[in-house]
Amino acid sequence: MVAQFPYFVSALECGMTGEPLPVGELHNLSPKGYPILVRYDLPAVAKAVTKGMLKDRPQDMWRFRELLPVERSENVVSLGETWTPLVPLPALQKKLGGGEILVKDEGRLPTGSFKTRGLAMAVSMAKELGVRKIAMPTNGNAGAALAAYATRAGIESIVLCPDDTPVVNIAETALQGARVYRVNGLINDCGKICGTGKVEGGWFDFSTLKEPYRIEGKKTMGLELAEQLGWDVPDVILYPTGGGTGLIGMWKAFNELEAMGWIKRKPRMVAVQATGCMPIVKAYESNARHAELFENARTVAAGIRVPVAIGDFLILDAVRDSGGFAIAVDDDAIDAARTEVGHREGLLLCPEGAATYAAYVKALGDGRIAKDERAMLFNCATGLKYPMPEPTARLNKDAPIDYAAL
Repeated sequence: MVAQFPYFVSALECGMTGEPLPVGELHNLSPKGYPILVRYDLPAVAKAVTKGMLKDRPQDMWRFRELLPVERSENVVSLGETWTPLVPLPALQKKLGGGEILVKDEGRLPTGSFKTRGLAMAVSMAKELGVRKIAMPTNGNAGAALAAYATRAGIESIVLCPDDTPVVNIAETALQGARVYRVNGLINDCGKICGTGKVEGGWFDFSTLKEPYRIEGKKTMGLELAEQLGWDVPDVILYPTGGGTGLIGMWKAFNELEAMGWIKRKPRMVAVQATGCMPIVKAYESNARHAELFENARTVAAGIRVPVAIGDFLILDAVRDSGGFAIAVDDDAIDAARTEVGHREGLLLCPEGAATYAAYVKALGDGRIAKDERAMLFNCATGLKYPMPEPTARLNKDAPIDYAAL
């Protein structure tokens, strides 16, 4: 007998217009060309489950099943999506003289990044809706996650990535079963190929926010951290923002939890970008509703090198509605932040995660984050996937060794 999850999806709707769309059918964008959002019967969820009931469930992203879109348990595609820890940075807190600094370390997930959450959910829903072939653009980690979960589900996957995508990402994507191709362009160029070729190629386009369910997977970051903090939230969340699915998803999670009466306040959301690719920051600063294409994008933080995001208005809404802001830091600050956190705290960040620490330091310095505020930084992938400085110190076993100098 097939087990059916508690199912509380009440509607799908266009993220811009609110236009309703049929539940249980396959969708890319809404008819108006905007991302689609999943809505739930939140009063019914609040009656069906209590905070106490969660204590007996496994500590994984599926524990929040009443607020997730998968209807039948047989369609869950899993590689063990465990909780990720909140790692404090006490030495740096003391140095900076600010409030508590926590890092949610998403590098502990099965494919080594927070992309696991979104792709586990999206692939589970693709399986539920009968998809057999998927294509997706990536800057690296999302492609690896798609490959792993699509292979697990028995779904064919094709991944397109920019020419300069880290070799480790290309290799892991291929090793986990996807057909991966380098493209002489950026991620938006890869996305164009996915979109224009879907009819002839016979695939479903899995580009960021071009299906409704990756948001729901990323949403679990917000649900999870609220529970980890005793159903409270940090004062401010700094999130590395490219396509922005995680920021949008967490803001959605906090709104749902507030509507259910499970949290009493919401955090300020901060979109962190690199100065070499900051379309959201420019739109925020000019009070624009949408972001313009950022030309000649480049940064060491490849995961946030997204020149244009289809969900730009949803990112900006979350930032503005929460009382947060958008901020950019340069590559030198990102590299310095990665070194400082590693040397001071023993925590190896990816460049995108380091960008959130650099942004925290900058915002603490100019007053956008107050000295008494608790801040949550997101390390979105294990630092082991990224290039590191070459160690140069050597010892000659056949020569005298100055042990005191060691």
